[in-house]
Amino acid sequence: MKKNIFKALAKVNKVLLPSFTKKQLDIAKAKKWQLAIIGWRAYVTMNALD
Repeated sequence: MKKNIFKALAKVNKVLLPSFTKKQLDIAKAKKWQLAIIGWRAYVTMNALD
């Protein structure tokens, strides 16, 4: 059940949150809010995968 929630959340993230890899954002120059979004997306993705 937990995995299904994270899979749904990952789909919502994909639609709502910006993709910084497509924008070729340099992590060293990223602002705090950008790092927070990157961290959140990584957390959700890791929990959604097997």
